Amino acid sequence: MAARDGSTIGRFHSATASNGHAVPEKETVAVEVQREGGCRRWLRKACPCCCRRQSSLCGVNNEENDMLSLHKLIHIHTQHPFLFLSVLPLTVRSLDLLSSKTGHNRKEHNTDQYHSNELIIRRGQTFQMELDLSRPFNINTDKLHVELKTGPLPLVSKGTHVVIPLVEELQDLCWEAKIVEQNSNRIKLSVNSPPNGIVGQYKLTITTQSPESESVSTYDPDKKIYMLFNPWCEEDSVYMEDEAEKKEYVLNDTGRIYYGTERQIGARTWNFGQFDEGILEACLYVLEKSEVPPSGRGDPVNVVRVISAMVNSPDDRGVLQGNWSGNYVGGTPPTAWSGSVEILKRYHRESGLPVKYGQCWVFSGITTTVLRCLGIPARSVTNFQSAHDTDVSLTTDVYFDENMEPINSLNSDSVWNFHVWNDCWMARPDLPPGMGGWQVVDSTPQETSQGTFRCGPASISAIRAGHVYLSYDAPFVFAEVNSDKIYWQRNLDGTFSQIHSEKNAVGHCISTKAVGSEQRVDITHLYKHPEGSEEERIAVETACRYGSKPDVYSSPAAEDVSVEVKVDGDGPCMGEDAKLKIELKNKSNQARSTTLHSQVAVMYYTGVLKDTVKTEKIPVELMPNEGEQGQCSLKPRNRKMPHIYIYLLSVEDI
Repeated sequence: MAARDGSTIGRFHSATASNGHAVPEKETVAVEVQREGGCRRWLRKACPCCCRRQSSLCGVNNEENDMLSLHKLIHIHTQHPFLFLSVLPLTVRSLDLLSSKTGHNRKEHNTDQYHSNELIIRRGQTFQMELDLSRPFNINTDKLHVELKTGPLPLVSKGTHVVIPLVEELQDLCWEAKIVEQNSNRIKLSVNSPPNGIVGQYKLTITTQSPESESVSTYDPDKKIYMLFNPWCEEDSVYMEDEAEKKEYVLNDTGRIYYGTERQIGARTWNFGQFDEGILEACLYVLEKSEVPPSGRGDPVNVVRVISAMVNSPDDRGVLQGNWSGNYVGGTPPTAWSGSVEILKRYHRESGLPVKYGQCWVFSGITTTVLRCLGIPARSVTNFQSAHDTDVSLTTDVYFDENMEPINSLNSDSVWNFHVWNDCWMARPDLPPGMGGWQVVDSTPQETSQGTFRCGPASISAIRAGHVYLSYDAPFVFAEVNSDKIYWQRNLDGTFSQIHSEKNAVGHCISTKAVGSEQRVDITHLYKHPEGSEEERIAVETACRYGSKPDVYSSPAAEDVSVEVKVDGDGPCMGEDAKLKIELKNKSNQARSTTLHSQVAVMYYTGVLKDTVKTEKIPVELMPNEGEQGQCSLKPRNRKMPHIYIYLLSVEDI
């Protein structure tokens, strides 16, 4: 039998056609020895005794190769199970953050009301996630950790890049994770966060590695995690013990804001809407727009101070533009707003263009929304007869010339009919003990603080005690609620002498919505001691020592003649005459000759004077320990009754 041509080795024998001629063979194709595949390399690495390297694959077809691999795979899995698991690459196939609003995480973290499908958690509390892996996890040999990143440049040293290790037992006050359930390829992790963690939006990745593998697998699910402050966590500095108060000041998305005068207090229903769709993203956008580094967003004192600046717009193009002119062309009148949602959404949607227009109650409503959304207990507070101290004297000053005419160029201090700000709840580790609790924060742009229009947080306990040297902006808030109104007359030499003071002129009926009801509650007692009490006088004099006129109480003027203006009932109504009673009383044992200087003026609710209506000088003789009473009737202009402002008086001995 003739030998076949060498070129036909490994091919079928030549065939003969029916006509007896040989069928030409197809063009010869050289067969290269295939390099060993990845599967066989893995098998040989897993079990060298069973899978020696073969010098050639000649004579072994693909089917035989596959069967050989299958048999050896079964052998390795049976005889060397741990080796089998350690060599097979470990990867994450899918991730479930259990972020459903009705799920365990959102319920436990009191975030189930947020209109979002993302995972929203509160710091200082564990949350869970489920992972589907490429194979069962070996706790002894496999490696897995979770990473969270926030901000534009995450850094481990700044706390903005968090590497969460896998541990056997969870400890408090730190980032860590533990496997709490394992079922075949699925594991459930319980992840713990610290109570001082940075608040904001985090990007999540999971990294895995097998012990025998040099490569690291990183799973990026393109999912977000939002972390908020936690008033339910005792270690969090915004912790609030009372459940009813947390329900009111964190979870209630509607409320009431008070306005008007102390005699005619009105209430405006306000939709805070902190859980509405898009509001959480808008609130975080406000933080990001502030350009405050993410590393500073774990401290509620810092966050509140930032929000106070960013809600107004004069120097940082914040959320809302104020307007007290009465001309609201090109925007929405402040009185037309009934909630915060549209304002915040519009600001976010228009990439940080300030919304037009607002006044104090609108600034306060937005601040309540943002703080509650971020997890900081907050409420809107209205102060009636609210002073605006412009020179840090901690007094409300009124200046007259030698003839008892007002010096308008110096009379920059004012008293607003009402002013609305916010209280927020937090510990103050930066202040002496006892200064935690409710803090004043005011977003209405009135005066600058460290070069920016903002105010607070100022401890209410510090304000009540007159400790205005404590941060932040306590002097301004103290003057709003407890400054004395002092009248000064210019002397012939250009100096000024104190001629009269009113000790109960400002800070009346400080009001907020009651917990769990629609009623108004008076919280004046939190801001100051009872008017005229020894404690209240000590607080006033203590505070003024830190003002621009520290000697104002060093030599008190004689004040044995008092004057009081009274209004019948609830005060004048729109379109009706205003009838006033002016009572003067001589408290001394000597007769007094006095001159009553009065001025009636039209004034905006902010305390800014518009027009003078009437001025009078009335001599009055007062016998010892006796009083006089007079009446004044004012007719309205254009049937509209403005607020009345009366300047009083000079006293001389007979």
